Amino acid sequence: MENSQLVAIIKRLDAMSNNEGNEVSSRRFEKDGEERGFVTFDPVTKTYTLEEIASKQKFEFDDIDLAAMEIYDLLND
Repeated sequence: MENSQLVAIIKRLDAMSNNEGNEVSSRRFEKDGEERGFVTFDPVTKTYTLEEIASKQKFEFDDIDLAAMEIYDLLND
């Protein structure tokens, strides 16, 4: 059985939210060596911000599941 891509995304987002301190953390999400999205987590507001690289659009999420699903869709388009 293949590992779930969604679980891997959630683990990366969870690691961002579990960092100590109040510094904003970030991660890049790529597919086949092409950067698709850039995510930041603000521990003060507890929000994830996803920037889609191709369209330069930004989306904010206060729910890890919604952020993960949007990243999954972005990586699988």
